[in-house]
Amino acid sequence: MSLLAAACATAPEPVAMKAPEPLICPPAEKPVCPPAKPAPSPAPAPAPVPEVEYRGRLAPASWMDLPDWGRESLRDSLVAFVRGCTALAKQPAWQAVCADASALPPNSPDRDIAAFFESRFDPHQVVNADESTSGMVTGYYEPLLRGSRTRTAKYRYPLYAVPQDLLVIDLSSVYPDLKHKRLRGRVEGNRVVPYLARGDIEVDPAPLKGLEIAWVDDAVELFFLHIQGSGQVQLENGERVRVGYAEQNGHPFRSLGRLLIQRGELPPERASMQGIKDWARRHPAKVQRYLNENPSFVFFRELPGDLPGPIGSLGVPLTAERSIAVDPRVVPLGVPVYLATTWPNSPQILNRLMVAQDTGGAINGGVRADFFWGFGDSAGNQAGKMRQAGRMWVLLPKGYTPPSTVQAAAKT
Repeated sequence: MSLLAAACATAPEPVAMKAPEPLICPPAEKPVCPPAKPAPSPAPAPAPVPEVEYRGRLAPASWMDLPDWGRESLRDSLVAFVRGCTALAKQPAWQAVCADASALPPNSPDRDIAAFFESRFDPHQVVNADESTSGMVTGYYEPLLRGSRTRTAKYRYPLYAVPQDLLVIDLSSVYPDLKHKRLRGRVEGNRVVPYLARGDIEVDPAPLKGLEIAWVDDAVELFFLHIQGSGQVQLENGERVRVGYAEQNGHPFRSLGRLLIQRGELPPERASMQGIKDWARRHPAKVQRYLNENPSFVFFRELPGDLPGPIGSLGVPLTAERSIAVDPRVVPLGVPVYLATTWPNSPQILNRLMVAQDTGGAINGGVRADFFWGFGDSAGNQAGKMRQAGRMWVLLPKGYTPPSTVQAAAKT
């Protein structure tokens, strides 16, 4: 029995005695309890770390593995490497070798330049994610377009600067392993949504009106400028404007050549840049529809006209026939790369010391390079034909452990 029940019960009535007045108990009060503390909220589960796609590694090699090492002049390669040292020397591991490279006269004998690389670097072969050591080498160049600062009936295809509403999210601040991964979009209400695709941008009325850097006369040439990432525009008044890659809309790149092959518009052997341009001239009514099927879109910035070359992803001018674009998740930007491949559309050997100074949306994987041929139609002719097999060796300062090797060890 509870204490409250015991206090309120009546005693049994004894014999020959008057029953006592009934005890009237006050109504029981509800016990007052302190308010219950809210249960602690469970700690939020940590956000899942996006998986970093493994694309390859660098495996220790020897100088004897490099085919024809030292047989071709290394002078232009040294110039390209020293040019990149303005960015590379910010890293402690590269300061000494960059200082020594800069001290070498550009006209040094090739044997002295070869001795410098052999004494200060160790070669590492690039290995793909599937452990193969061969990959594809393509080419790119700096085209010349014809244009105007104002829109006319002739010049009606715009090059756009970066829109103010383009949101670029750098994931490396949250996930350091994703330092080469960025998300792009725009804010719509309280949501981040994908940015406009090519077909949404190239409509009338133009949603990016007012951001035009220049207008050009050929939609297909402009499309290939987006692929090359940099170029020059010859204006009617004689002025020449140099433009370079500034940003991208975040949509994946879709190959126009592959699309034309799939739709039966071109046979595979004619799906080069020259073949695609010829197809466009013969089918003007189909051009824009096919271009819009590649949702990727590039925004440009105007560059100084006196640069020795276009600016690559490393932030330094590219050197014709000595700079390549690579996948920086395997090959660090700025490093010398010995490339063993063949000349465009030919079995003739092309073994050369290059420098990794650029990247590209279609350059994915370990043994994957885009060979920069330079400026103009001659360079464009070589770039458009180049789709060769190749192998690659990265040169790293002695004692330096490449990040991709560490990642590969952790993966296994």
